[in-house]
Amino acid sequence: IHAQNQEKNYWLALSKGKLPSLAYGLGDDRLGGAKMGYIDTNIVLKVIDSIGTLYQVQLSKNHSAFIEKNFVRKDSTIREKPFYLTNSWMVKGTDSCYDIITIQLDEKLPYKSWMEVNPSKIKLQLFGVQSNTNWITQLQSLKEIKNIYYNQIEDDVIEVTIDLKHSQHWGYSIGYAGKKLVVKVKRQPESLSLKNLVIAIDAGHGGNNAGASGTTTKAIEKEYTLLFAKAVEKQLKKAGVKTIMTRTADTSFDIKDRILFLQEKNPDVLISLHLNSSGNTNINGSSTYYKHIGFRALSQTILNRMLEAKMNEFGNVGNFNFTLNQPTDFVNTLLEIAFLSNADDEKKIISPKFHTLVAKQVYKGLNDWLTQVQKQK
Repeated sequence: IHAQNQEKNYWLALSKGKLPSLAYGLGDDRLGGAKMGYIDTNIVLKVIDSIGTLYQVQLSKNHSAFIEKNFVRKDSTIREKPFYLTNSWMVKGTDSCYDIITIQLDEKLPYKSWMEVNPSKIKLQLFGVQSNTNWITQLQSLKEIKNIYYNQIEDDVIEVTIDLKHSQHWGYSIGYAGKKLVVKVKRQPESLSLKNLVIAIDAGHGGNNAGASGTTTKAIEKEYTLLFAKAVEKQLKKAGVKTIMTRTADTSFDIKDRILFLQEKNPDVLISLHLNSSGNTNINGSSTYYKHIGFRALSQTILNRMLEAKMNEFGNVGNFNFTLNQPTDFVNTLLEIAFLSNADDEKKIISPKFHTLVAKQVYKGLNDWLTQVQKQK
């Protein structure tokens, strides 16, 4: 009775806005601190603390996370239940490019997910829920999902494991349809020819976001990323490859709007092109970036081809918190072509011949990646 009469030290809210995300902690940097991942809107959140621009939310008895305040809406109509349950699951193929998992829940609850490799898996944790799942129906229409199962790893955390049939991760998305959690797992294309894929090309920055600038010629990043993007587009189209451009002119395009645009277009691959900068003018070279381990292979083959073009290596960087590396929906990588802050790199950046060379190396890197995928098939 005493416990029931204790005053609540939290309040209930819903997630809202454009691609709300959970963060692991209070750490911050120019990329915004380490993200746990995007979540859907209208997910019930238990707010337990307020720190600056962030709320701390209780995910389960032993887990909490942080979310920006402008992605939270207090809702006094939410009626908290003493416990939440999972119910039946359905796992089936579709007529599109997806296998789909639906998990019936009592409420829209928070989650996080990640990729694993060797063997390839998608892992999903559901917070604040207990299992009442006594059957998981799997249909023979599945083409990418090999198996699915779960464990109640804590009193109120369920961990879902999705075994995949292929070594390469092609992407997945998570969201709610009513109170059903829906996981859409992208299938490996039947043909692994580059001509069978759709490649999205992102020219970094643009419009009111100029990016970095050169030290000698004062070249502006947003202008040259667009030139490189158009060179890559030309190279791919010449080879008969379908492309999508996030921008084709010097226009402002919010980075989250780019993600929403790309999620709608559903490419197979995204390559985001940028130019690097450093306070140390001696630093130069190319680098590639990925967040999800299942997408690393492409970042490696593209970097290898840039090194073949006699660029110095600045590195292959994982768990990168760049916004366009965050989506799990499609294979993606960020290429920092060269350093605008380095005089030798800057000379290359402003050269049309170098634009053509980079486009050829990106094309070769894509083909190298597909060759690896075919060998792993």
